[in-house]
Amino acid sequence: MEKLKFGIISLGCDKNRIDSELVIAKLNKKYELVIDPKEADIILINTCGFIESSKQESINTILEMAKYKKIYKCKILIVTGCLSQRYKEELLDLMPEIDIILGVNNYDKLLESIDIFLKNNNKLLYCEDNDNFIYDGERVLTTNKHLAYLRISEGCNNFCTYCVIPKIRGKYRSRKIEDIINEAKILANNGVKELILVAQDTTMYGIDIYNEKKLPFLIKKLSQIEGIEWIRLMYAYPEEITKELILEIKNNLKVCKYIDMPIQHISNSVLRRMNRRGKKEDIINNINMIRKEIKDICLRTSIIVGFPGETEDEFNELKKFIKDFKFDKLGVFEYSQEEGTVAATMSNQIDENIKKLRKEELMLLQQQISRELNENKIGNIYDVLIEKYENGIYYGRSYEMAPDIDGNVFLSSNENFRIGEIIPIKITKALEYDLIGVVYNESCK
Repeated sequence: MEKLKFGIISLGCDKNRIDSELVIAKLNKKYELVIDPKEADIILINTCGFIESSKQESINTILEMAKYKKIYKCKILIVTGCLSQRYKEELLDLMPEIDIILGVNNYDKLLESIDIFLKNNNKLLYCEDNDNFIYDGERVLTTNKHLAYLRISEGCNNFCTYCVIPKIRGKYRSRKIEDIINEAKILANNGVKELILVAQDTTMYGIDIYNEKKLPFLIKKLSQIEGIEWIRLMYAYPEEITKELILEIKNNLKVCKYIDMPIQHISNSVLRRMNRRGKKEDIINNINMIRKEIKDICLRTSIIVGFPGETEDEFNELKKFIKDFKFDKLGVFEYSQEEGTVAATMSNQIDENIKKLRKEELMLLQQQISRELNENKIGNIYDVLIEKYENGIYYGRSYEMAPDIDGNVFLSSNENFRIGEIIPIKITKALEYDLIGVVYNESCK
């Protein structure tokens, strides 16, 4: 009998991507993966349910794929991920086109659920609340083969008033060091050069199972794996960044001098309403310490505008902070009023138009900052990881650029470079978020 074919659509964050890669490996044991969902007998959508825009994208994707049951080959429509975990029965009631719904803790039920549905056509729902384990195992990478996201923990204990992640993903729980190292070795043996460490909060790694923060130790162990050349740190809470971590980033040659540290706001009054652990003074002190210790550090952050009660003065304080501290990379998000969160019940919700205007104002400011910082890089030489070749142009990233969010280094060359190769590039031109360069050799001096 010919194998059934499956397609997968993965939405949302890097942690969701890892879940999708685990799901693909599981389905691959019995079914055949296809890229085009038009060819799929089974379509699985791994959803995001974090904020309103991501929920809407997930719902629209489900509705679009539901049409494939009528006009193409699709026999089974499966919905997994954060949206299904968050809304459970509501999805099945509102979208009868869905055949199987699995939560973030129930991927072990996937193959069994498909078998049951094929036999009796019964709709199935498994969405358990379980925060005692972390789903891991064999993965099929959906990134370029030279990079992989590596999950070091799951869940979150921070309980920011705007965030539903603790309710969806459960309490904070770290993976064992030996499990992470074993997975990293497998990835390296398969050609991965760049590991991107992800969690809801990477800085708290180990606190639950080792009774201390073990991120610096973990990074050191990962850097000893042959084949791994870059280690990148994402989602590091600024108030939890320690001197030990800073020194490990500084002194470890394999660690990208890059930290993603979401601060969300700088006004102490807003931070209190958000239930963020740190204060303005803590954030500023850590930024100054990082920049003092690590030459050429690249700092990325994310900001929320329009949080309930955000006054003009609080917004202007944030704007001044961004102007003064000049982050290398910055993302701005409009506050999303999410049911089930404390912030959703707060008075003084901000008008949507004001949120939009504040976001635009900060993004314009950051665009100017980014352009100025990039212009200062003209003449600099960077090791660049080549990721794509298209229409005579190579696309690559320096240590300052995380994939998909931070821009590219472009170069035109008659040389034949391999995807995944790291080559020296001299910067010749700067754009707002991207850089243009030439291959660096003796003639460039």
